[in-house]
Amino acid sequence: MYASRTTQFIVGIFAIVGIVALVILALSLGKIPILPQPGYVLYADFDNSSGLKPGDAVDIAGVQVGKVLSIRYKDFRSHVAMFVDQGVEVDKDAIAGIKTEGLLGNRYVSIALGPSDKMLTDHDTIRQTESSFVLEDAIGQLINNIGSGGGGGGKDSPAEKASSPCNCSGQSDGIGPPPGVSDKPANQKKSK
Repeated sequence: MYASRTTQFIVGIFAIVGIVALVILALSLGKIPILPQPGYVLYADFDNSSGLKPGDAVDIAGVQVGKVLSIRYKDFRSHVAMFVDQGVEVDKDAIAGIKTEGLLGNRYVSIALGPSDKMLTDHDTIRQTESSFVLEDAIGQLINNIGSGGGGGGKDSPAEKASSPCNCSGQSDGIGPPPGVSDKPANQKKSK
């Protein structure tokens, strides 16, 4: 009824191999490196890092060269720490911007290299930054501009002039009659 020691040993080996395989699979799917990669850390300060989170990509020329390590509030700005792979050089005139993959995709940090010959080293800061575009803020500004009269609806707006039944002020608004319709009164006779 009981299994032999050889059978128990083989089952134990298979169980250990299965557990190791599951751990490797979980780490690879979670994009967690088993061994730390060589590289260095750079910092950038943004006015707004909305939507960016640790683990998001850091790209140069569309190629992922690192990832975002942490984001924290420092000196009234968003302080972003980025890990950059070894062998990737970033110059002192580089510009870090927060971009979006597609229209509503994930955020990532895009680094545009500059013309400088001086390179940043470990724990240096990228000075020039472009904050993320926040769609909700843009929509709010558009609504506020329309509501305050900036986008139409004012007293002398073109929409109100067009809807007015007549031009009672006696001034020409630059819009003539439709084609084929005379702007002279019907009872006026032609002079010979």
